[in-house]
Amino acid sequence: MLFVGGITLSAEGKAAMGAGGDSAGTTRKTSWKKDPEAVQENILTIATEEFAAHGLAGANINVIAQRTSTSKRMIYYYFEGKEGLYMRVLERVYSSLRESEKALDVTSLDPVPALKRLTEATFDSHVNNPQFIRLVMIENIHNAEYVKKSNIIPRLNKAIIDKLTDVCRRGIADGVLRKDADPLELHWMTSSASFYNVSNRATFSASFGDSLYSEPGQRRIRQRVVDMVLGAVVIGYEPHQKSE
Repeated sequence: MLFVGGITLSAEGKAAMGAGGDSAGTTRKTSWKKDPEAVQENILTIATEEFAAHGLAGANINVIAQRTSTSKRMIYYYFEGKEGLYMRVLERVYSSLRESEKALDVTSLDPVPALKRLTEATFDSHVNNPQFIRLVMIENIHNAEYVKKSNIIPRLNKAIIDKLTDVCRRGIADGVLRKDADPLELHWMTSSASFYNVSNRATFSASFGDSLYSEPGQRRIRQRVVDMVLGAVVIGYEPHQKSE
């Protein structure tokens, strides 16, 4: 849920809020009490943009507060400071990505179509979430310090591995997947190609042109990722023939 709009106070109104003064301050306090979840969503939405653009070190709590419908004091109240806010932003973007994967039901599909669907969904979710890519890049600069501290992110990541484990188990039993089909390796292959497609777009395009980032180009790359993953484990798989 994205929170758009809200109450914007003048400098006088902010001062009055801090002093417990006029009606503007009272109105703002009342809105916090009435819908604290919306306030937090508003903060997290803006903070995601700031951290993705400037990193943990470069993002500024004052700027985030100015762009939201709340105050620096309330950011500290809800998130206990900049690092706490960054942690929540990370958990939120991971949750958004993994929830879209979790909602994809492939249990009714045969193993090969199921693996194809999961691969396509991972590629698409990366393309549609460039902020996630930037935040993961930033977190890798910090050697996954905050991911390691999170109790939520490892659990979220486990869901996609569980889906792939089920597909591999069924596929091996049916004799359509190689016996060495490994869910973690398949996730690594899919994620690495899907991630690179977004993370290195600027440098790749600057070096080689942007033909792969046209609509036809992205459709072909998406299919190539599917071919790569299915070709690694599906017995007798024939890659899709290029038609564009």
